[in-house]
Amino acid sequence: MTSQAEFHDRMLSLGLARVAEQAALASARLVGRGDEKAADQAAVNAMRDQLNLLDIAGVVVIGEGERDEAPMLYIGEEVGTGNGPGVDIALDPLEGTTLTAKDMPNALTVISMGPRGSMLHAPDVYMEKLAIGPGFEKDVVSLTMSPKERVEALAKAKGCQASDITVCILERPRHQDMIAQVRETGAAIRLITDGDVAGVMHCAEADITGIDMYMGSGGAPEGVLAASALKCMGGQIWGKLLFRNEDERGRAAKAGITDLDKIYSRDEMVTQDVIFAATGVTDGSLVEGIKREPGWFTTETLIMRSKTGSVRRMQYRTPV
Repeated sequence: MTSQAEFHDRMLSLGLARVAEQAALASARLVGRGDEKAADQAAVNAMRDQLNLLDIAGVVVIGEGERDEAPMLYIGEEVGTGNGPGVDIALDPLEGTTLTAKDMPNALTVISMGPRGSMLHAPDVYMEKLAIGPGFEKDVVSLTMSPKERVEALAKAKGCQASDITVCILERPRHQDMIAQVRETGAAIRLITDGDVAGVMHCAEADITGIDMYMGSGGAPEGVLAASALKCMGGQIWGKLLFRNEDERGRAAKAGITDLDKIYSRDEMVTQDVIFAATGVTDGSLVEGIKREPGWFTTETLIMRSKTGSVRRMQYRTPV
């Protein structure tokens, strides 16, 4: 039993980067081919193979779904050699399967790792999310505020007008009222079709991305991954699980969640220091997509450690 071994985040970070790289490379051949499932499966297979090479006793706490729904990288699956520290793993082998299939921007492979017990075991349900970047007082905005109040509060904290704020929102029919309220303030909205982990991460680099705030509902697993990213980059995120039926409430109970109305802060979703890696599959505002040259593939990977706040960009060139 090796779960008591120390979590050496610096030593594991390069291995985690390789996991993300290989998943991206596996899906690269399916960019623009119109087959979401094949692209996702290729990334899943490659990510699992690479995880099993790492000297960790890993458990997937955020994965591809429940065991009966996902043959590999399912929630609760054990990965690694078993000879190393016990770790929690949150992953999305291909965030943006539709983006990949259609060769649209911001498709990523995403993975986060922390000591055992460090991540919220979020069930595969929806989560209402709200995120801003670093440098603000705690709880300057909150999920209990209306969308209009959030924009106005952030503008006041930034010392600017509401019209100077840009909000990122997932383009879905369920967000129509939210979009209307935000537009009433004069704020700009950047609508995204998929990829809300990247959407949240944009808030951490507002000067570069132009995104000040993220709001809206999306997958709860992606909420934990986004919290892992902001744990490294800085910023605040809040999430509240949303349940549509008794089956989803049962999933929460199975994950050990008893307070169904709880609003989770970043440090409640990710309680200890983590490492985070993301590799671009298609070009995006966070990382470049995979470049094809005669005989070569080149990837760009973002690797981050919350313990030091370090953010590193790595290029990897490999023969086709």
